[in-house]
Amino acid sequence: MDWFKVLLAVVLIAGVVIWLGLPWVLHVMGLHPSYDMPHFDLRGKRALVITTSHSQLGDTGKATGVFGSEMTVPYYAFLDAGMSVDIASIKGGEIPVEPFSMGWPLATPEDKRFRKDREAMAKLKNSVPVSQINPADYDVYYMAGGWGAAYDLAQSEALADLITRANEHGKILGSVCHGALGLVSAKNTDGRPLIEGRKVTGVTNRQIKQLGIEVTPKHPETEMRKSGAIFESRTSGIEMFATHVVVDGNIITGQNQNSGYETSHRILEAVNKIAD
Repeated sequence: MDWFKVLLAVVLIAGVVIWLGLPWVLHVMGLHPSYDMPHFDLRGKRALVITTSHSQLGDTGKATGVFGSEMTVPYYAFLDAGMSVDIASIKGGEIPVEPFSMGWPLATPEDKRFRKDREAMAKLKNSVPVSQINPADYDVYYMAGGWGAAYDLAQSEALADLITRANEHGKILGSVCHGALGLVSAKNTDGRPLIEGRKVTGVTNRQIKQLGIEVTPKHPETEMRKSGAIFESRTSGIEMFATHVVVDGNIITGQNQNSGYETSHRILEAVNKIAD
């Protein structure tokens, strides 16, 4: 019996150590790098965060959706800068969230803040369909990623039309990871692909392969190259620990889930420059 108690105590202690330590280990390895966000005062400006409505990974039966931090980090970066922030999705209504992406051990402080924020959670459960958005109404159109985005962002005519017209209005267009797929079907003012000849980034084919999600129908690197974009990225032994942000005029893109903070910073910087 004494040995059983000792064993139980060891198991419990090990469990606590893993529970507390794994998020720290992942952070040290490069997940969600620390970032010092400058202060901006952008009261009176408006931002729209756009997400997927797709909730299943192919025919696997596995749940998917938006990746938590790719929505929450920009949401609070914009909100804390004084902006009014709304959330839209392809179909509207409740937005599916990638399992575990807002929980242990992947959750960012913004994920935890979002889950406790009644107003934010209400927006998540009652998102506006992109077809109902007036492109003149917001200063920023930002598209979050997550595996679900591979199934409906590039395929949505309503989103393509919204981003096309938002660009015509000179709005700031941003994305992170799979959110870049929201740019590939939009058009420039001359009718050519919006990102043709533009420098951009998004999740790499290498990261998709490493994570074993090649089942998804659209891969940002492939689709952006097809649209004539100049695709940039940084690499790492484990690609999900890399990060890269590209600014090309009014288009600001981040490579993956690690890039949310800097992408938000550069978007705020661009809005502030226009405001000045």
